[in-house]
Amino acid sequence: MSAHQHHEQDHLTLYEGDQSKLYSGIMNHHTDVQSSASKNQVKRIWKITLWLSIITIVEVGIGLAAYAAGAHNSIIIAVFLILTILKAGLIVRVFMHLGDERKNFVAAVLIPMGLFIWMVLAFLSDGAFWLKMNNTQAGTKTELHK
Repeated sequence: MSAHQHHEQDHLTLYEGDQSKLYSGIMNHHTDVQSSASKNQVKRIWKITLWLSIITIVEVGIGLAAYAAGAHNSIIIAVFLILTILKAGLIVRVFMHLGDERKNFVAAVLIPMGLFIWMVLAFLSDGAFWLKMNNTQAGTKTELHK
């Protein structure tokens, strides 16, 4: 048991009122930073930070090499998109603790997000199609009136 005894009403008061106490360490019950659980968590955070750094270095290297070689933009964009999604997944899983949640909750977050991304891409694609079609028709109409 920690040195501070907290009741449910104390938590409610902290959340509704001055929240500085909530984040100042008064509510901190994790006082044993030398425990194996704490050390494992720190090791996990450093491991993910290393992976994020490696992926970022790879992205920069690919960008510089592609620029020097004059590679096709759509390939570079696809590679960057995949690496960015990988980094975002690692960040959400570890630093935002989504990896510690139940699978149903993860699905409840990821499925709507995926549908939202699909919707944005569909609207952009549809808008580009209509823009191209209108520009083509406008050019045709101009030629007919000559």
